[in-house]
Amino acid sequence: MIWQAYKRVRANKGSAGIDAVNIEQFDENLSKNLYKLWNRMASGSYFPPAVKEVEIPKKDGKVRK
Repeated sequence: MIWQAYKRVRANKGSAGIDAVNIEQFDENLSKNLYKLWNRMASGSYFPPAVKEVEIPKKDGKVRK
């Protein structure tokens, strides 16, 4: 699943995440980065950081998060 997720991010030209690492920087050491991510997720020690919630205005004057 990690490999499939990576391929989807790569196909979408993934931008830098909360850690400010862009896809090119991630690819520099791809196998180590994917292994590290898989290992943390498999062991239950991976806890992604909170995501900032942003309100996006809609044409009808309402907002969505």
